[in-house]
Amino acid sequence: MDTLIDFILRFGDLNRQQIDYIMSKAKTVELKKQAYFSEAGKVPQYVGFILEGVFRFCYYNNKGEEITNYFVDEGNFVVDNQKFESQIIAVEYVQAITDCKLLVFSKKDWDDIGNTIVGFEMIKAKITQKCLALAVERRSPLIAEDATTRYLSFLEGFPNLVNRIPLSYVASYLGITQQSLSRIRKGIR
Repeated sequence: MDTLIDFILRFGDLNRQQIDYIMSKAKTVELKKQAYFSEAGKVPQYVGFILEGVFRFCYYNNKGEEITNYFVDEGNFVVDNQKFESQIIAVEYVQAITDCKLLVFSKKDWDDIGNTIVGFEMIKAKITQKCLALAVERRSPLIAEDATTRYLSFLEGFPNLVNRIPLSYVASYLGITQQSLSRIRKGIR
């Protein structure tokens, strides 16, 4: 729980009473590998802070192919933020790709925190802004780069993930086949 508070305190100040209030709203949840945190076709119910494990955001394209869009690991929030905040149906899946442990907040509890703690909405906005900027920073180079450079960018952006997640997800994220990824990996060893 200290990890969550340390993370939040990077974006604003909280006193002990406010920290205790936030922690009173948090529930510890464990998800097994392959379980969904939120699903396409449903309204996201929770925002979570990852204590252990890795999640991926994915969707199915018009050909029925599964596309991995993003990864989130320990020490970060996981949520389909726009759909969660607006309480509208998600178009992506958020799936555990390892066994995961996280602290979760329901929409009601998350809103209660924002309505009770003066300045928490600004903290949430700063966290969201940082997460979006990081996502863009990690995704943007993938558009114009060749496959090898995209893989090297992936290793730089997600240095602790390559040995923890299936290569099929990495290949999907990079927009290449698993065979191409294997060739790239052999070429840079």
